[in-house]
Amino acid sequence: MATDTKDLSKFRNIGIIAHIDAGKTTTSEAILYRTGLKHKIDLVKGDTGGATTDWMDQEKERGITITSAAVTAYWKGCHINIIDTPGHIDFTAEVERSLRVLDGAVVVFDGKMGVEAQSETVWRQATKYGVPRICFINKINQIGGDFYKSLDSIHKRLSKNAVAIHLPIGFEKDICGVVDLVDMKAYTYKDYADHELTVGEIPADMLEKAKNARSMLIEEAVQADEKLMEKFFNEGEEAISEAELKAALRKRIIDGDFYLVTGGDGRGVIVEKVLDLIADYLPSPLDRDQGKIVGTNPKTGDEEIREAKNEEPLAALAFKIATDPFVGKLIFVRVYSGKLTTGSTIMNASTRNKERVGRLVRMFADKREDITEITAGDIAAIVGLKDCTTGTTLCDPMKPIHLESIEFPEPPVSIAVEPKTKSDQEKMDLGLSKLAEEDPTFRVRTDEETGQTIISGMGELHLEIIIDRLKREHGVECNTGAPQVAYRETIRATAEAQGKYIKQTGGRGQYGDAWIKFEPNEPGKGFEFIDQIKGGVVPLEFRKPVREGVEETLNGGVIAGYPVVDIKATLYDGSYHDVDSSELAFHMAGALATRDGIKKARPVLLEPVMKLEATTPEEFMGDIIGDLNSRRGRIDKMEDLSGGAKLIVAYVPLANLFGYTSDLRSMSQGRAASTMELFGYEEVPPNVAQEIIEKRNAGK
Repeated sequence: MATDTKDLSKFRNIGIIAHIDAGKTTTSEAILYRTGLKHKIDLVKGDTGGATTDWMDQEKERGITITSAAVTAYWKGCHINIIDTPGHIDFTAEVERSLRVLDGAVVVFDGKMGVEAQSETVWRQATKYGVPRICFINKINQIGGDFYKSLDSIHKRLSKNAVAIHLPIGFEKDICGVVDLVDMKAYTYKDYADHELTVGEIPADMLEKAKNARSMLIEEAVQADEKLMEKFFNEGEEAISEAELKAALRKRIIDGDFYLVTGGDGRGVIVEKVLDLIADYLPSPLDRDQGKIVGTNPKTGDEEIREAKNEEPLAALAFKIATDPFVGKLIFVRVYSGKLTTGSTIMNASTRNKERVGRLVRMFADKREDITEITAGDIAAIVGLKDCTTGTTLCDPMKPIHLESIEFPEPPVSIAVEPKTKSDQEKMDLGLSKLAEEDPTFRVRTDEETGQTIISGMGELHLEIIIDRLKREHGVECNTGAPQVAYRETIRATAEAQGKYIKQTGGRGQYGDAWIKFEPNEPGKGFEFIDQIKGGVVPLEFRKPVREGVEETLNGGVIAGYPVVDIKATLYDGSYHDVDSSELAFHMAGALATRDGIKKARPVLLEPVMKLEATTPEEFMGDIIGDLNSRRGRIDKMEDLSGGAKLIVAYVPLANLFGYTSDLRSMSQGRAASTMELFGYEEVPPNVAQEIIEKRNAGK
């Protein structure tokens, strides 16, 4: 293994992101092999199930990535922290929290399919966090693989600013290397597993094509620098040196609106060219935002800036919690400034609690190496911090800072679970709380009316994996109920209501009186409480209990027992009694006003709606569209794909999609596939809403 470099310009914190089955994990395996961390390339699917980054049992069996795995590798003097992320939409939070701390990304595409549904999702996520990226079109050596068609789909569905830096030599099974458009050399191999690439001249039949592609690359590159553009216009492309071209391309990529594209067999030696692109073009921690991170002072609320230097006060973000069977709780952190050292005392910026750092480890997927410090710009893990969750800022107690946290969507699918044996109840509760600690999109709660344990997640597969992990890692077998939809309630009108709570039982009584106006809030804005009391008609100490009474009632629902969202509540009037008023009385007054006010403000039921993309041979298209219509789906668009396939994009209520994957297979003789992601919440049609409310009330 190469010695660890402390030159921050040589650090690369990158993610490998893609649609499911595009070949992210295989590409990661090839990177480990080519950088000397492995002696052979393990298969992801098949008999061995030995991919390094897919180390959970469920990952090996299913051939998919579930958790993001951190791996450190070294290439041409660069220290590369690689995070291989899941492609399945149910685990999209893993992608989200990884991108939050990464400086660059490699987006992998299936060369047979081009841009797919989840490709668009991860691309949007990378754009949201301003992550510069390069593109690798994988599997172009397989039947149906086509570099140029895939590049065209990137232009159509993602960005026009994606430009080839390498052109494949050959087609499908005859692909044997690439032409590098920077040095205009051919890099070839006899077999994908060759130990090294052979450098030679460009094949004669590709020379003209390569020259044209290089001209296009240079035209894009010179836009990074006015002086270079002037030189290009005055002296021609021959005047642009390789070093100038590389520097200009790197600047354009770091600016975030330009993407270099390469392609090949993700299992093979060609991955060395991807490693070269990572080292040459993706940013170091010093390149992102000039190596600075902005946060707030948790005490004063003032803006704080930290630079990526070891001498600065510590600022680090915990982006993942994992339970390791050998060392216990692992907290993956990205250090933005300062140094995290063993034995030092750090502060949780959210809770203000201090903890001592015991053990630090650098991760090689499921293996680990003890280290004494994590320097600015680096990613590694802390063992055993008690007071830490995903998105927590860890900082110097003397110089506190709070970094922007990570937001996650609310899980839309719920099921009831109970242990098969009553004696396992405590063990199940403990196991579920540990899994919820690791996964911010997994929630556990107890239904107060039925006493049942309800777990919620991003989809059926997500919850299936949770139940499987509960059995394997915590030794608890569970019975599960049918999946339930996480409905919500909101209002469509404005209403005012009085909540008056009077109780006289001899001695001191209870008196609370509050007038509250309820009105719709913007979608996604959640609950907002506005205090408009004038003249002290409701004393200050009783206003917080009013708010708590409102919130508690909204969380429990009004028309069907589902949480009420996107609502403004304005406390504007009321009265109190010098002797009988209390916090409890005003809490009750807030609750009474809420129940009455919501009912008068035209309450409606909201349901989660999924964006569904189905790819199918044309012959099954009619059946699939008819089926989606029967599920209350609305067809958004239909597109032609390569190989005669069709793409159907539709928006369908989640309630009508349970079991859809197996139904789709039956309809298409196993030849159609689909992906879905949460699109948002929409109003349930009145007739359907009535059924849901009646069923919900009957179950109480």
